[in-house]
Amino acid sequence: MRWESGRRSRNIEDRRGVRLSRRMVGGGIGTVVIALIALYFGIDPSVIINQNVQQGGEMVSTSQQHSSSPAENRLAEFISFVLADTEDTWHELFSRANKNYREPTLVLFTGAVESACGFAQSATGPFYCPSDEKVYIDLSFYQELKQRFHAPGDFAQAYVIAHEI
Repeated sequence: MRWESGRRSRNIEDRRGVRLSRRMVGGGIGTVVIALIALYFGIDPSVIINQNVQQGGEMVSTSQQHSSSPAENRLAEFISFVLADTEDTWHELFSRANKNYREPTLVLFTGAVESACGFAQSATGPFYCPSDEKVYIDLSFYQELKQRFHAPGDFAQAYVIAHEI
């Protein structure tokens, strides 16, 4: 596929290098004491800890200078090209039906991400969140696609994006 000179989408949100983690409010020694009391009464302490995270946990975002490799930058460019191609295709198909196509945004992230659908880690794989109309992908997924699933190459990579769109 010749893509180097093709149109790129402007609907890319690059969050690579932004690290997320959950921090429990009121955690520390208090959480440890509660967990020990729960154990004493035969209650699974993870239930209490998880409830604390869900109710009082907050997402903490730290931005780091993300240094991506030339190969990763090339992959991000390829994804932008594929996204542009899906936009062009869906705009044409929708216009034939006298409808308007709303372009989703594609979010590149590293490790974990917070979406309108909740917190997700790389292990989740690429996903579409209808609540914010965004597709999320950690570029490391393509290494897994190549190594674990034996599906290397442009077609497999483009298929993932097209599938999520």
